[in-house]
Amino acid sequence: MEKELWEKCVAFHGHECPGLAIGFRACEAAIKKLNLSFSKDEEVVCVTENNACGVDAVQYITGCTFGKGNLIYRDRGKQAFTFFRRDTNEGIRIVLKAFNHSNDRKKWQEYLLNAPLEEIFDFKTPTYGIPPKAKIYPSIQCEICGEYAAENKIRFKEGKKVCIDCFGE
Repeated sequence: MEKELWEKCVAFHGHECPGLAIGFRACEAAIKKLNLSFSKDEEVVCVTENNACGVDAVQYITGCTFGKGNLIYRDRGKQAFTFFRRDTNEGIRIVLKAFNHSNDRKKWQEYLLNAPLEEIFDFKTPTYGIPPKAKIYPSIQCEICGEYAAENKIRFKEGKKVCIDCFGE
């Protein structure tokens, strides 16, 4: 484990925890298995199946972020991360193995940070291809509240272009 990188991830996240350790080690595995480097744009894509602490490590270490469109949230509630390299079309799905760990968070975290990667993760072939690059949609003004929303989120209600919030009212 790279202690200095771990400390920087902790500073970015705000505290140490087992969840951050899971994301940290998943990134380590992805870097090793796919020979990844920091993604300045959309060279690397991560599809995360959770919105937990480990995703902060993914953002900090790999450069995959929601803002750039190369961090995609696929809500499955699993400690699973799929990484892709656009230049080689390679991908790997990294899934935390099932554990009966103690309720001692510090011991669990230390185990996650120091155990061999093959002991804590299953490595699988992704069942889907590389997601398309991020799309930039024009903004449309909602004819009810006046706020702007991305064109793909606009709905029609009684002949008016409306945002999702106003559509639901």
